[in-house]
Amino acid sequence: MKVKCSQRALINALNIANKAVSPNNTLPVLNNILMSAEGKKLSLSATNLEIAIKTTMDAEVFNEGSITIPAKILIGYIGLLKDGDVELKIEDGMSLSIKASHSETKIKGITPEEFPLLPKIEASSTFEISSEDLKDAISQVAFAASFNMVRPVLTGVLFRFVKDGLKMVATDSYRLSERFLKFPSTIKEDIDCIVPAKTVIELGKIISSLKGSIEINISSNQVLFKAGDTILISRLIEGRFPDYEKHMPKEAKTKCEVNSQDLIVAVKKVSLFVVETNNNIKLSITNDGKLILNTEETQVGEGRADVDVKVSGENNKIALNAQYILDALLNIQDDNVLLEVVDKTNPVSIKPLKKKDFVHIIMPLKL
Repeated sequence: MKVKCSQRALINALNIANKAVSPNNTLPVLNNILMSAEGKKLSLSATNLEIAIKTTMDAEVFNEGSITIPAKILIGYIGLLKDGDVELKIEDGMSLSIKASHSETKIKGITPEEFPLLPKIEASSTFEISSEDLKDAISQVAFAASFNMVRPVLTGVLFRFVKDGLKMVATDSYRLSERFLKFPSTIKEDIDCIVPAKTVIELGKIISSLKGSIEINISSNQVLFKAGDTILISRLIEGRFPDYEKHMPKEAKTKCEVNSQDLIVAVKKVSLFVVETNNNIKLSITNDGKLILNTEETQVGEGRADVDVKVSGENNKIALNAQYILDALLNIQDDNVLLEVVDKTNPVSIKPLKKKDFVHIIMPLKL
């Protein structure tokens, strides 16, 4: 293999592929990135056996070939080079020679025959979604997934394809996010798959600067996302996602419109005093246009903050986890939000005021 390519394009491609490299793999080749030159392209692949990523970039290919190189060393070195041409060449068996302006080095690799084959997807269903819509949905939903492997299905994000779009849902049983993406679809019945939240978060990073559409291919136990010159393949989580819709809040007795930033500041103020009380803060909504947040007295003190709001309905009180409120507000992507409260024992809904395609619910704590 002998190729010449841009340093900037190479480091960008390496950073994408590196998202599938997990540290401390017992199999040495899984710490490596597979570099393959063919035609006029250089492709970079990596896998941790949970997800696999392959990204392709333009290159001047003099000789085709492939090699696997330790990701950490390769990315560290290429990242230190100045922007300009970089020559990559296999020498002395399995060593990669790297030549650039004012520098030359060799990195020992492993034969590509030891690298796992990337899985092939025999898609039963294929969809296309706007990359910007999907990126926003990922940031609004994935954070609500659980990291506790006791219930594996809760560590994933539900992708439910319906006849007029896609519902993305995540929950850790204490909170839940649902985002609806509308796009034309010809499916006759709903299609569900549960994608690991870690995969979804990495996908969000990959498509963060992309425009256009994302292709999603679903098979019986795997999913493939194609974004530009990059594909990400992931296993699906087996099991049935909870029937969350029956737990969605009933008709609210109190609705409260509030500025997102004002509420964030107020929650941060009172949350300084809730470490001893499981992040418990009390919210009181009054008909005089006030949302009052307060905490119980602790060893470090107590907190109270007021926010001006627009209220409809009756006075109401509820206790919530302060961090859960902040997580929702920081990802809701709207200047103003609507809080909908039934009573102190039912979940509270937080929705963007302008858009009707997202809802976040939080289970109450004991008042």
